[in-house]
Amino acid sequence: MYRKILVPVDLAHTDKLVKALDTSIDMAKHYNATLSYVTVTNSTPGAAAHNPKELATRLREFAEEQGKSHGISTDSLVMESADTAVELDDKLLEAIKETHADLVVMASHPPGIGDRLHILHSNGANIVKHSTISVFVVR
Repeated sequence: MYRKILVPVDLAHTDKLVKALDTSIDMAKHYNATLSYVTVTNSTPGAAAHNPKELATRLREFAEEQGKSHGISTDSLVMESADTAVELDDKLLEAIKETHADLVVMASHPPGIGDRLHILHSNGANIVKHSTISVFVVR
């Protein structure tokens, strides 16, 4: 049913993505699909890497380790953005097209006061609204 599963990843916060990562691995095994790990970054240093090139290396190593340890096919993609806070959703939608993904499995942030006051927006909800493929949001 699914051949390519896109999984947005922030390497600085993989501890908060465990449930989504495990779900994507289970689905990849079930459908014999490739997991495509994607991250969006800007050119300034961040918690996961000093620059996009270093981040691409780290994400590729993460993908390869996941593939080897779980017996699945993986690849990785780093998307560069001028402002990740503003462009994250658009970049993820672009990554869906670039990778030819037919499913997205992504983590959701826990609901809180920011959601009730409509201060925070939901990346998952925006991807669901604007994507032409299925999206599995894991809480």
